Amino acid sequence: MITVTKLGLSFGAKKLFEDVNLKFASGNCYGIIGANGAGKTTFMKVLSGEIEANTGDVSIKPGKRMAVLKQDHFEFDEFSVIDTVIMGHKKLYDIMKEKDEIYCKTEFTDADGIRAAELEGEFAELDGWNAETNAEKLLNGLELGEELFTKKMKELKGGEKVKVLLAQALFGSPDVLLLDEPTNHLDFRAVNWLENFLLDYPNTVIVVSHDRHFLNKICTHMVDIDFQKATLYVGNYDFWYESSQFALRMLKDQNKKKEEKMQELQKFIERFSANASKSKQATSRKKLLDKITLDDIKPSSRKYPFVGFEPEREAGKDILIVDGISKTIDGEKVLDNISFTVNKGDKIVLLGKNEMAQTTLFKILMGEMEQDSGTYKWGVTTSKDYFPKDNAKFFDGVDLSMVDWLRDFSSDKTEMFIRSFLGKMLFSGDEALKKVNVLSGGEKVRCMFSKLMLSKANVLFLDEPTNHLDLESIQAVNDGLVAFKGTMMFTSHDHQFITTIANRVIEITPKGVFDREVSFDEFMENEDYQNKIKEMYV
Repeated sequence: MITVTKLGLSFGAKKLFEDVNLKFASGNCYGIIGANGAGKTTFMKVLSGEIEANTGDVSIKPGKRMAVLKQDHFEFDEFSVIDTVIMGHKKLYDIMKEKDEIYCKTEFTDADGIRAAELEGEFAELDGWNAETNAEKLLNGLELGEELFTKKMKELKGGEKVKVLLAQALFGSPDVLLLDEPTNHLDFRAVNWLENFLLDYPNTVIVVSHDRHFLNKICTHMVDIDFQKATLYVGNYDFWYESSQFALRMLKDQNKKKEEKMQELQKFIERFSANASKSKQATSRKKLLDKITLDDIKPSSRKYPFVGFEPEREAGKDILIVDGISKTIDGEKVLDNISFTVNKGDKIVLLGKNEMAQTTLFKILMGEMEQDSGTYKWGVTTSKDYFPKDNAKFFDGVDLSMVDWLRDFSSDKTEMFIRSFLGKMLFSGDEALKKVNVLSGGEKVRCMFSKLMLSKANVLFLDEPTNHLDLESIQAVNDGLVAFKGTMMFTSHDHQFITTIANRVIEITPKGVFDREVSFDEFMENEDYQNKIKEMYV
């Protein structure tokens, strides 16, 4: 469907990739991965034609339609929600508008009649009579309220606009679908719908995402941008990750004969093939996995930070009691009579459609904000620390190097200790002397995790801790929190992150909390739970 031939792109002296040769076939879903700054989004823009490569070309079969998830949330502000979705199929939308203009004429000529007839024919061929119904189905699937369908885009909130733009990209089953971070701002129910939509999608899908569960569920192939190349691998993200680690082990073990390595590879492939679901994507992936040879898998150049949390002391039995907390902000009641008890060893994921409610609760419990009513009580043996969603106050206007910044949070002030700690977080050499107020979003988050580790707290609150991180850092944080022996409460949009960490789920609704000691997957798959929660939002 799309062919990439001898593609090369540089910005000044920085070479992103060169001599890239790829084919993206119909019926497959391709995940684009790479470290931060590797050029994933840029590569997508080259595929869409938004950016022109220095060398080579991108070709798509004649007559095939490409759709791209738009990133400009203000581009369609003056259009209605339904019109914005239908605009995803430009030809159909243009026909609709031209028809409307002709029929609105006060003087209707013979030429107008002929043209209207032509347009009606094309309109019918493109399933135009079902356009509004099909747009509404997409919006309903993404859980956008029907009361918003006739509103203008400028009247919508940011997360609502994202859903409309995603529906726009999906509208009309484009032959090639380019999605850059499509799960951003979607709740888990909407993500689950999108996964199921894409699993049996008959055309070509190319996606960039930091959501490992999403990549694992939908992808038949991964395109890894590494070593200034873009290399195609069969399988989902987990298979790519495990195979790159497998290749690294094989590379280090030079004494093993090729026959032994091939036997290990076969067992490795069988393990992943056995996990394939019944979807078309997974069935296709399984067939391709069986054809892999030892030379097909290669070690990655990725580096993974070390994230580990060691509480200074073990907490006692009593952790936290929350009783009837309510809070109104700018006239909106974000918390209404919230009550629950946190037990020792709990790893609670905090869910809810109103993200302000989750952040507000964290701030109240950490003493950064006063509740309007209700109480909370911490156990006397608890020591707590907080990873905020917005870390600006820790960095904006702060004229300190990373070394001096982190020293303020460390009991050991020595240069050697601070630098070695930053080294674990992949800040080595002169990098550790960078001013914190010029760091990227991902670098700031790694600094915040350094601070969190140094606190040695036995209770952690984390509000969207994987925002701005690359997949390697997310994996490291994930592993560190799985191993954490203390108690924690966190928010996240990363399904795999939650599934591997949480042993309890609390959802904040307008009618209080829904609280269950279950795994996240069990919570999401239990119809009784989901129906009860729907009632609590009515």
